Amino acid sequence: MSVGSISQLITVLFLFIIVLGATYYVTMWIARYQKSSTSGANMEIMETMRLSNTKYMQIVRVSQKYLVIAVCKDTVTLLGELGEDEYEPPHLTKGEQPDFGKELTKMVERFKKK
Repeated sequence: MSVGSISQLITVLFLFIIVLGATYYVTMWIARYQKSSTSGANMEIMETMRLSNTKYMQIVRVSQKYLVIAVCKDTVTLLGELGEDEYEPPHLTKGEQPDFGKELTKMVERFKKK
């Protein structure tokens, strides 16, 4: 290998690392922008449960009411309303991330049982 080919390899690796870093930071910036633009003071999605590829059931807080809705590919249907005493929020506080290791262990154990 000549010095020219080694310098070309180092240059390509350096450029790849720069592009990878730029991609990471732009993605994080876009995620923060979208999160801030979609959040509202009076509306919040509390929980989502996937039923199939295009069907979800969600609990949504609108002002002081909790609504259970079905979200399909083309429609949103109101299934019912929960009172504040009927809804128990998840144990995670806002901004807290679940421990990935614990969640992965749970999933592996679940698949081992089957």
